[in-house]
Amino acid sequence: MVQCRPAPRARRAARISRPPITMPTKDDILAALADTPGPDGRTPLPQSGAIDGVTFRDGKAFVAIRVDPARAQALEPMRAAAEARIKAIPGISSALVTLTAESANAPAAKPPTDGGGHGHGHARRGPPEARAIPDIAKVIAVASGKGGVGKSTTACNLALGLARLGLKVGVLDADVFGPSMPRLFAITHKPEIAEDGRRLIPIEKFGVKVISIGFLVEEGAPVVWRGPMVMSALTQFLREVDWGALDVLVIDMPPGTGDAQLTIVQTVPLSGAVIVSTPQDLSLIDARRGMAMFEKVGVPLIGMIENMSYFLCPHCGARSDIFAHGGARHEAEAHGVAFLGEIPLDLAIRQTSDDGAPIVVSAPDSVQAAAYVEVARRVRATLFESAGAA
Repeated sequence: MVQCRPAPRARRAARISRPPITMPTKDDILAALADTPGPDGRTPLPQSGAIDGVTFRDGKAFVAIRVDPARAQALEPMRAAAEARIKAIPGISSALVTLTAESANAPAAKPPTDGGGHGHGHARRGPPEARAIPDIAKVIAVASGKGGVGKSTTACNLALGLARLGLKVGVLDADVFGPSMPRLFAITHKPEIAEDGRRLIPIEKFGVKVISIGFLVEEGAPVVWRGPMVMSALTQFLREVDWGALDVLVIDMPPGTGDAQLTIVQTVPLSGAVIVSTPQDLSLIDARRGMAMFEKVGVPLIGMIENMSYFLCPHCGARSDIFAHGGARHEAEAHGVAFLGEIPLDLAIRQTSDDGAPIVVSAPDSVQAAAYVEVARRVRATLFESAGAA
């Protein structure tokens, strides 16, 4: 039997006449959740009042569900069911449903005030809610009081320096609103889901495991989230990532001293914090605030790094102290914390960072890489050698 096929023009006309595919909306997401019981086990999620935020962009959906923190584990099946229903919506490329324990209208969490001072007295090593991450020996925060001081570049090269010294290292990009690790590591694909169907598998590059919200959103796309959604996402990145066995997890903190920083401190006991600052007074003022925050919540300060410390002319070799010099060293000495080293303002560091091949791996024998590795050596000594470990 000879089967007739429509003429090419007819096929084109048929394609043209098909209705356009409409992108899902917030209402579509809520409709998909209509059959999913909320935290009480009876009321549908959209009517339960527990949905604390819905963000939808470029085929990606982000939903926060407010629950009693004591019931978070028991409500995991509800979260997973909601995430599965959203993923099944035509046009949805990925979905992230998070459980948050705080309302968007709730007052911001306040750091504990016991201890105070400079980490002496009765300062705590972390709130009682903080629980260690299995198989991760040490967790450190790389922080700054303000943005624009090269914190993420420093965190990236510090992690690579620690790996070069023989440690098993992971990097968590906690800067939800300005993730930098996808560019610094030149990672463009999404992480896979572990066999348990719940945890993400971090992406390994240059011998370091990396996870970032930037892997789940398009580069340059804004993350328009309210506080509870940010805090819930950070908690999941800490608790629901299959890191495996690590010697050190380096957390690239968001700049400042707000809810995101407190969430991290309350979620996992930090082994210490590294403060990044430029030498200029404006940066040092904010660095003091960052140090004060960690001291108030009982997190030990590993030390300070002076980034963009000086500039060496590539032509004549003359040194220029563009942002002054020595400010971070003096601040560290005045504060009674270690000074970890100086990182120059250098074109090669900028170029390799933009190219996704950080200087520690792309030019391992350079003086710039040596500066980062020396900082890593001092951090390792503080974390392990002082405790008698190898």
